[in-house]
Amino acid sequence: MKLEDEIKQSKFRNEYHKLAVNILYTHGWLISHQSKVFTDYDLTPQQYNILRILRGQYPNPATINLLKDRMLDKMSDASRLVDRLKTKGFVEREICSEDRRRVDVKITQKGLLQLKKMDEGAKESEKMFHRLTKSEAETLNNLLDKLRG
Repeated sequence: MKLEDEIKQSKFRNEYHKLAVNILYTHGWLISHQSKVFTDYDLTPQQYNILRILRGQYPNPATINLLKDRMLDKMSDASRLVDRLKTKGFVEREICSEDRRRVDVKITQKGLLQLKKMDEGAKESEKMFHRLTKSEAETLNNLLDKLRG
C-alpha cells in the first residue's frame, strides 16, 4: 500500500522528505509485525538481538562493548538487557579474571533452546519480504547501504 494512503497525507516537501517519512513508517510497520514473535516468548526485539549475537559468538563469550557495537538498536542499554536475560536464565555473566573491569557474557543452553524455538517464527516473519523479488531485495539493500554512506 502506498505511503500516502497509509498515513492519509498526499503532499510532502519533496521526494527526500517523503523518503524519510517512508523509512520511519516502514520501520514502525516492521517492528509491529515482528513484535508478535517476541511477545509470544516474553522477549523484546533488543533482547532477541543480544541472544542472536551471543549465539553467533558461541561457545565464546562476548563483552558488553562487543554487544553494544553489534546491536541493531544503538540506543539500547546492553548491560540492562543482559541483566534481564540473566534473570530469565538465557545468559551468564562473568567478570574476566585478567581484567576486572571487563564482563564476559555467554549464552546458556536455555538461551540457545529459546532461540531455536523462535527461529521458525522468525522465518515466518521474514515471508513479508518475499513480496520483493530477490533482485529487488538486493537493490533495496544496496540503496539503504548507500544512504547510510
